Order: sequence, then C-alpha cells, then structure tokens
Amino acid sequence: MKNYLLVFLLSSFIFSCVPSKDLVYLQGKPVTTKKIKRITNVPYKLQVDDIIRIDIKSTNKELVSVFKKQETETAQTIGNGSYFTDYSIDNYGNIRLPVLGEINVLGYTTLEVRKKIETKLHTFIKKTENLFVSVKLSGIKYTVIGEVANPGTRVLFQNRVSVIEAIANSGDITNVGNRKAVEIIRITDFGAEKYTIDLTKINALNSNAFYIQPNDYINVLPLKQKAWGTGTTGLQTLSTFVSIFTLITSTIILSRNL
Repeated sequence: MKNYLLVFLLSSFIFSCVPSKDLVYLQGKPVTTKKIKRITNVPYKLQVDDIIRIDIKSTNKELVSVFKKQETETAQTIGNGSYFTDYSIDNYGNIRLPVLGEINVLGYTTLEVRKKIETKLHTFIKKTENLFVSVKLSGIKYTVIGEVANPGTRVLFQNRVSVIEAIANSGDITNVGNRKAVEIIRITDFGAEKYTIDLTKINALNSNAFYIQPNDYINVLPLKQKAWGTGTTGLQTLSTFVSIFTLITSTIILSRNL
C-alpha cells in the first residue's frame, strides 16, 4: 500500500509541474534565406470607433489653419490628447472635417482615405499651391484578458504591434498561462474571427496573427495546473503533496486509534 501511494505521489508530482520549456518563447532555429521576404500583411481597413490622425500642410496657410485642432486642457490632463484632437469614425463610418464635411472612411485603408481627402482639397487649393496630407491611426488599441499579470485595454502608438509586444505591455503571461495556445479574436465586417498561435515556437513569427490589428482581443488560456491547484514550480508542488500525504497519514492513524 505504501509503495502504491509513493508511486502515485511521485507521478502526480512529475505531471503537475509546469515544464520549463513551456515558459520559453520562440523556441527552435529560425529559418534563414538569402532572398528578401516581402511583407504580405493585408493593410488594415478602418472600422467604426477607430480614431485617425489627419495632418494637412500647404502653402495656402489660411485654408490649412481651419484643420488645426488645439489640445484642450482636459486632454492634456488625461494624457491622451488624440481622443479629443483626432477624428473618430462614427456609427455610419463617417468622419467630419471642416470645409470638406462628412467623408465615409469605413472599410478604407489609411492610404485610400488620404487620397480621398487630397481629391476633395484640390477643389479649394490651386495646383500651384503645394499640398501634403498624412493619415494615420491614432495608435493601436487592444484588450488582453486571461492569464497575464495586468489584463486590460491598452493603446500603443506604433504602426505595427506584435502579439508578444502586446502581452509584454500587460506584464507578461503568468506561469499558469498557456503560451502554446494564445487566442486572438478579431472583429471584422464579416463577423468574428479567431486565431490560435503557439508563442513557444519560432514559426509563430510567420503567423498571420503575429501582428495584431486595432480592437483585437488577446485571450491567454490557463494551463491544467491552475485547475489542479498543485503549484507551478517543483517546490510548490512538493509542498502541496506533502500536505496531502500528511493529511492522509494523520487520517489513517486516527482511524486506527478509534
């Protein structure tokens, strides 16, 4: 009986620990090539509630001054002036610009929006007057939930954000988080899409979901060890099983003395 109990405890101890290889990102040898690989990511198409920054410059100072927005005191206090100074896409997919009025941008890329604005501005600006228009997303907003140190919604002011960068800005995945099956939920015009990416493998870099898109949800699932409650390290697991063993032994001794 003691031998069976010992075998049970040892096997449980081995299988309940989180292997160190499950905690390491991007394992394996990278595939190298002498050819330049073209980035084939599909350009992001704007959605409702996205915020875009539009910068217009021209030698026609009078017209350009109409498009200049000043940051309010509230915006400076909050520290996210883009919400107050940039252009938010409404429920109909429109933005409203001075002079130009409403422009539909839903489903367009920032490059396509830039061209639409330039076309409209050329009706007011002479060809001899230089015109420069820049359209960018006001940061990439995403939400991380599940087994990370600091879940929540964040905005990174970058052109591209990888899933590893997004998770790192949420305090990294905990020791009981599943790095092998990180879910990315993406809302599109055709419904919700879900991708699963294994961040412990080097080929995760080639995944279509490695670079997130605005408004993505990143869900880090828990490992089975969390449900078992045995601990993530060998010492924690050993302490748990010592406590269980002590409880069982005490119960047997008490039952014999009754």
